[in-house]
Amino acid sequence: MGAKTGLLVYADGEVPELLRRVGAADRDRTATMVRRLYPGWEVEEREGSSLADAVYPPKGTVYAASWPGVEVIGDRGMMIDLPSQLPEHLVAASAGRRLVLHNMHSVVDWLAFAVWENGRLVRSLSLSPDDGIMENIGEPLPFEQSYWAGEHPADVIPWPDEDEEPYPLPFHPLEMGEDALRTLCGFIQEGRSEANDVHANHIRLHGFRVRDPHGPTPVKQEAELQGAGEAIAPSIFYTFGPDGLLVESNDL
Repeated sequence: MGAKTGLLVYADGEVPELLRRVGAADRDRTATMVRRLYPGWEVEEREGSSLADAVYPPKGTVYAASWPGVEVIGDRGMMIDLPSQLPEHLVAASAGRRLVLHNMHSVVDWLAFAVWENGRLVRSLSLSPDDGIMENIGEPLPFEQSYWAGEHPADVIPWPDEDEEPYPLPFHPLEMGEDALRTLCGFIQEGRSEANDVHANHIRLHGFRVRDPHGPTPVKQEAELQGAGEAIAPSIFYTFGPDGLLVESNDL
């Protein structure tokens, strides 16, 4: 799957310390939290997942758990380019608490994370090699310092037959992303585990199917996807002719 996260955490303190002490999350308590954070949405219970796999659920699925002192939500709908634009009601729910957002997507080397304290944004960073730094709010957190100082240069291998060009960022976003995930939430997606890491494979989250009643229905979404596919011109395949030149093939 690669490193992909759409993770939101509300906590009464440091998230790693709180997650190290959690037990089984109460389903009713968790369902109440989900309905509060998705007001007016249709919410149906479904099979759950471990925290390690719940950070990037299928579209339309939310994995969540609510314990006294800490609440966790995995939802790819939380993956937004500008963390400062997280919906206001989600930020308001963090009054008196810490709120952590962590997003990564390995396909485009994108990282975005943010921290709010008592509803106030104190740090937000979003960047990728294609789009550069999209958001950079607040002072860098301690774990970031060595990256900005150039101590973790990106080691990117170019594609065959492509000239090697300097990586457009001073570090690889996914490398910082793993450090951000460990520092802010206590575990990692990829890389070498450490003795003090949270055992994300052992923490269970409940599953929910969520749907915005004002959004497109699954049938409409499928129709839109089909229409987009039909709008794409058919692929043209070529093969070598007897004279060694490329000719269009009708056999595929």
